[in-house]
Formats: sequence, structure tokens, C-alpha cells
Amino acid sequence: MAGMTVKAIRMQKNGGPEVLELVDVELGEPGPGEVLIRQHAIGVNYLDIYFREGLYPQPMPSGIGQEGAGVIEKVGAGVTHVKVGDRVAYAGRPSGSYAQARIMPADIIVKLPDAISFEQGASMMLQGLTVSYLLNDTYKVKQGETVLFHAAAGGVGLIACQWLKAIGATMIGTVGSPEKAAIAKAHGCAHTILYREEDFAKKVREITGGKGVPVVYDSIGKDTFMGSLDSLSSRGLMVTFGNASGPVPPLDVGILAGKGSLKLTRPTLTTYVLNRELLEPMAADLFQRVISGQIKIEITKKYPLADAAQAQRDMTDRKTTGSVILLP
Repeated sequence: MAGMTVKAIRMQKNGGPEVLELVDVELGEPGPGEVLIRQHAIGVNYLDIYFREGLYPQPMPSGIGQEGAGVIEKVGAGVTHVKVGDRVAYAGRPSGSYAQARIMPADIIVKLPDAISFEQGASMMLQGLTVSYLLNDTYKVKQGETVLFHAAAGGVGLIACQWLKAIGATMIGTVGSPEKAAIAKAHGCAHTILYREEDFAKKVREITGGKGVPVVYDSIGKDTFMGSLDSLSSRGLMVTFGNASGPVPPLDVGILAGKGSLKLTRPTLTTYVLNRELLEPMAADLFQRVISGQIKIEITKKYPLADAAQAQRDMTDRKTTGSVILLP
């Protein structure tokens, strides 16, 4: 495909879904440390919406999308861990996965086992590696522990439901509707809370006999932040890793003292995927759990590449659960 024209989604400015345009892009040759990957499937994530809206600024015009799976067609100088013909998958920057093919740094790419389809690979890397670092590194969840995980029926949430169940931990999950509660429970979430109708912090205290949980995983942001702090036990860890309801406002850190020597962290996947010593074992753990059937990746919606704007619209309107992909 090199030297040829491929279709890709580009944006000239930040804004609503309408700024996403399908255009022709000329691909050259991969430079040192780069590969040309022909994509078979592309993941759609909430993160993409943050980039489109400008919450995470990037130079314009810009590509969009952080996740995909496909086959290596060319490798640049110095690339040794993948070769032409390899099935691969990736999650992380630079943006630009909404494309039929792309040239990108080889650093963040891992080989995709034959037992995992391109569609699964493209829909699980960003969410699956996120769960992997959250449960293994940000806070090492142990068998018998109870944790609170917001948005339990989302793509990250459904993987977390299964992963926590597999390691023998109890998950309390917040969801937006009874339908989503049923989906989370079917994936191994022990307790579900309808956060729009119930005071979730109060409910967490009831479930835990007044103690609270040692860790809260919160990708909702502004709307749930204070309630999340109130769900923690003394010396508990607040993990804020997304902003679905908007960014968390500036915080008086004294609040952490008053609520019991709480800890607060804001991890990102980028830190992990840019370090192969972290990335390789994380990916291996994820792949093994998927291959063994411990974690099933639910692809609930597939859209043609040209319909990327609609895919993002449906995600923003909370019409999606599980994983959403584009097919180039």
C-alpha cells in the first residue's frame, strides 16, 4: 500500500462529530523505527472523543484514534520485534488509527496471537491494557478484596468485571440503567448501583459493612469524584483515569486528609505502552486471559470507517456497551 492513497479520517479543527472527515491520504515509506500497518479493524474509545473535542490538545489538522489491529506490510530500519506479515495490535499515541493503513512508531506495537481475531484485537487493546495496569500496577487487587469500579457496563468496565471475578475479588459497579446492571452482573460484577438514582457512596458503605473500599476506579470524573472519595476506607486509593462527565475541578488536597489519609493518582495508558518492559507482560497477561476464556471481549457494534462520526455520536449518547469498532 505504500506510495498509494488510502482512506483515513482527519479533522481540521476541534468540535462535534461533524468535524470528522473521510479523506484520501498519501502514504510514503516507513522511516527508522517505523512500520506500515494495513489495518483490519479499528477500536473506538471515549479517549477519541476527548481528542476530538480538544480536552486533550493536539496540532491540527490531525488524525484520530488510538487503537487498531492488522498486518505489517513494511518495516523501517532498526525495527526488530516485528516483521513483514506479522499480525499485530496496538493502543496509544500517535493518534491516527481511523485509517485503512498507516505508518507509525513500532514501539507500541505487539504481536497478536493467532487465537485472537483482528476484530477482538482492535477492540481490546486500549481497554484491556487499561484494566491490566489498573488491577496489576496502579493498585494490586488481591483475592478477597472488594473494589468500586464506575461505568461497569462500558468497554473497560466489562473487562474489569471478568478480570476481578477471575482473580477472586468482589466488584461493586456503578451503571446508568437496569439494562446495564444486568449486563455487568452477567460479566461477573457482584453488586451493581444505579448511580443516577442511588447515593452510590452510601450504598458502598452498606455493602462493605461501613468500611468502604480500599480502591475506587473512576473514569466518570466530575460527577462522581467526591462520592468516590466518600466510598474509600481509611488510607484508600482514589484512581481517576477518565473524564466521561467532564474533568475533575481543582482540588483542595486537605480533603484527602479529612477523609482519612486518602491517596490520589491519575494514571494514563501512555506511560505504560511507551515502556516495553511494562507493555510486553501486560499484553501477555491480557492475551492469556482472553485465549483461556476468562475474559470475553464483547464487540457490540461495528461501523464502516466512513461512519466514524456516528460511532462517536452513539458512544456520547450512551447508546453503546462493550466494545465498538470501525472496519476499514
